[in-house]
Amino acid sequence: MSKKTAIYSGSFDPVTNGHLDVIEGALRICDRLVVAIGIHPGKTPLFTPDERKDLIEAVALPLARKAGVTLDVVTFDGLIVDTARDENATIIVRGLRDATDFDYEMQMAGMNGAMAPSIDTIFLPASSEVRHITATLVRQIAVMGGNVDAFVPGPVAKALVAKTRR
Repeated sequence: MSKKTAIYSGSFDPVTNGHLDVIEGALRICDRLVVAIGIHPGKTPLFTPDERKDLIEAVALPLARKAGVTLDVVTFDGLIVDTARDENATIIVRGLRDATDFDYEMQMAGMNGAMAPSIDTIFLPASSEVRHITATLVRQIAVMGGNVDAFVPGPVAKALVAKTRR
């Protein structure tokens, strides 16, 4: 039986409980999961790529180990289909929170499918408990001094406090 590699991309600035919800779902459908951190030169993230990688590994590696799945965290600055090919992934995992996400993700899946027909896109709906969480809102709450404990794992909440309350 061949091993299935899936790739899940995003900015993960920061990784949230919503991202972890998708990661947990992805761990059920693959033998290896690649979490790909998108690096966009035009954006100024709160966390550096290395900090985001460290946070993802801190919160997702235990889940992967428990599931018996290999987890790798990489960065990329091009097309996700190219990174998927580089990582030998046959599945692109995308999380869906609402109809707006669905419309956008369907367009992306169509474009990715046209560029890389051998790579399937699988949508995982967010659990109702995390459907409202976005990294953008979490960053805004943290920068304004609010409590983000309900939206991110413990290590991420600590990192947000350290980063935003200097």
